[in-house]
Amino acid sequence: MKHLILVAVIVFLFSGFSQAKDNQVNSRFTFGTVKVQKGWTKIESSTLYTAQTGYGLVPLGEITSNKTESKTGFVSSKKPFYFEVNLPEGHYVIELTLGGSPEGSSTTLKAESRRLMFENVKTAKGEFVKKTIVVDVRTPQINTDEKIKLKERELKYLNWDNKLTLEFNGENPCVSAIEIKKANDLPTIFLAGNSTVTDQENEPWASWGQMFPRFLASNVVVANFAESGETLLAFKREKRLQKLLSLMKKGDYLFIEFAHNDQKPGGNHLDPFTTYKAEVKMYIAEVRKKGGNVILVTSMNRRQFDEAGKIINTLGDYPEAMRQTAAEEKVPVIDLNAMSKDFYEAMGPENSKKAFVHYPANTYPGQDKALADNTHFNPYGAYELARCIVSAIIQQKLDLKKYLIDPVTVFDPKYPDSMTVFHWYESPSVNLIKPDGN
Repeated sequence: MKHLILVAVIVFLFSGFSQAKDNQVNSRFTFGTVKVQKGWTKIESSTLYTAQTGYGLVPLGEITSNKTESKTGFVSSKKPFYFEVNLPEGHYVIELTLGGSPEGSSTTLKAESRRLMFENVKTAKGEFVKKTIVVDVRTPQINTDEKIKLKERELKYLNWDNKLTLEFNGENPCVSAIEIKKANDLPTIFLAGNSTVTDQENEPWASWGQMFPRFLASNVVVANFAESGETLLAFKREKRLQKLLSLMKKGDYLFIEFAHNDQKPGGNHLDPFTTYKAEVKMYIAEVRKKGGNVILVTSMNRRQFDEAGKIINTLGDYPEAMRQTAAEEKVPVIDLNAMSKDFYEAMGPENSKKAFVHYPANTYPGQDKALADNTHFNPYGAYELARCIVSAIIQQKLDLKKYLIDPVTVFDPKYPDSMTVFHWYESPSVNLIKPDGN
């Protein structure tokens, strides 16, 4: 008996040590230096990612390396480039040192499947700046026997591999150092939704969910489980909700936005004031069991105008059903449906095309036909909708306000940002096939 107790104690202590060690994951990379400090890994322009080393650069053009005797070297390129490192599932705080170039630089950073972390961080000649981001790294696995049923197109998405991918973009983007620390205890904002919320993998498509992290400080992480074509029923059936709940901690948040596909006939159809509301309430109940918080989001309008230049409601009673559910369950609701109407009407029938995937033929390689999608957004439209979400958090004085970057100003969708002041550095990955859903 004493022997069994001793074994149990040893196993417990070892498991606790292993867990503590796992929570202290600390990877340090210094770029373009000759003299490397202990505990840091040197990255030169020729250090390319391989599965064997588990880290390295993925260049799309020539990468230059400025080597110095100190730890203030850098690598840079005239084209976007990636840095990848194998990491287990979890949340990571990443401290980046940018700049150093004698030409100066401007760096825009996206993580995983084009999640915007920050844009246009400028450094003067020889200047270095530090930026801190938080990234959710995940896999489809739920436990030893179950995993999310991914769609075929998702199998190659950067969101679902076993590594962290950082995309450095902009005017002469430069990186000098990257330090990665595991941070699983950070509060999490989970997102559940469809193509208008998901991290769109390829240009020119985008969603508010992948722009949202840019407005948040480094004391919270976004875990976006939304996917194109999803409905409340399909999201549950494919075990996306199960995976999400398996990771949820007390005090975490879940944003829920569905309607575009739930309204369509077929096996996933839900009636707005009955089965749709009941399903949303089931989600809320499951989150409450985990001690989490729910924020409901009414789905944004499609781009369809009447002769007077006003938006036609194509979503029927679903936005109202979501508002009613929020009132009945006493949870916050962000009325993106109303804000998107103001946004589109402010831009007008013709100019609003600039917020959607509307591009003439030959805008992208191999594009022999015009793209004209009135549901899915380009990066500008997605960015503006993310601003709507952030403004609602501020105006409603939600607890989430404490996680916003300070200062973040209130955004009025009736006065959208000018296209002349918005600049998006396109990622190399382009796909002309429309995402699922409409």
